Amino acid sequence: MKRVLCISLFVMASLGVQAQNSQKAKNYLNEVTKTINGYKNVSLGFSYVQVDKSTGNSTKELNGTVDIQKDLYYLDFMGVKRIFDGKKVYTISSEDKEVTVSTYNANSKDNILPSQLLTFFSTGYNLSWDILQNNKGKQIQYIKLVPTDKKSGIKEILLGIDNKTKAIYNKIQVNKDGSKSTLTVNSFKTNQTLSKNHFTFTASNYSDYYINNID
Repeated sequence: MKRVLCISLFVMASLGVQAQNSQKAKNYLNEVTKTINGYKNVSLGFSYVQVDKSTGNSTKELNGTVDIQKDLYYLDFMGVKRIFDGKKVYTISSEDKEVTVSTYNANSKDNILPSQLLTFFSTGYNLSWDILQNNKGKQIQYIKLVPTDKKSGIKEILLGIDNKTKAIYNKIQVNKDGSKSTLTVNSFKTNQTLSKNHFTFTASNYSDYYINNID
């Protein structure tokens, strides 16, 4: 009887610690979201590396930049530029000399907004407090996210936050198939002076490109 009582008390105590742990992580990320939403715009320089599930080898590091103002964005990644002006998405390939124009569809997986990537953790995940790591003088606090959707291909995500600025430092995603990817923010600038046409596609700049209107 005493053994059963001790086990029950231990389980209840463990559940209580887990709940506090989860709430602590949730409060922390709420603070991150509030900080990000307080900026007029955000300009990021980032790198992306993926680990192959079969060989365990990392792909070549890919670098890119993105400017975000609310839902508007200007992305430059892997030799392709992508502009969203609030209605249309313009995908510009300098290699193919082609501009693909499509209407934004919020329900399409291909039209995830970069602004959503900064706050993707708001719903759909169980949260837990993880390690604090010193990285080049920065104190990076990690939060572990596990999808609530059991059918998700994602096993877990470790989201690293700069403890001082509350800016996202990196996102480490581990998939159930064994593959892994890391996105690292190398530069983080806020409230930049951007031209009024920064998120506008100017056709005259691409007069020698083929314009492909797909819808």
